[in-house]
Amino acid sequence: MALRDQLRIMVVDDMSTSRGLITQALEGFGIRNVSTADNGSDALEILARAPVHMVISDYNMPSMDGLHLLQHLRANERTKGVGFILITGRAEQQIIDYGRKLGMNNFLKKPFEPNDLRNCIEAVVGPL
Repeated sequence: MALRDQLRIMVVDDMSTSRGLITQALEGFGIRNVSTADNGSDALEILARAPVHMVISDYNMPSMDGLHLLQHLRANERTKGVGFILITGRAEQQIIDYGRKLGMNNFLKKPFEPNDLRNCIEAVVGPL
């Protein structure tokens, strides 16, 4: 069974259009086990019930940004090993450095093409 058939990914973004575009790209790569959340708090609740291998999260979200979500994931024994990709329109070095310090696996700057997303994921988990 191919990795893409087993991989469970959660997409976290407060913009439904962005969630849809990312989910559509993942499905185009053959990744079918995709869940979504529109904020970090909901993501944590869902992940407590249904763990995933990777979280792809927007940076700029109300109440809990992507790096605070990452911080919560890394602090929890059950989710500390989950792969984490940050998607941001503000790929400032300070944000990227702080994300890496927290344990971010990779990041992607908006706007991006589906192939950029695929390469970003494959840099973390290997060929899909």
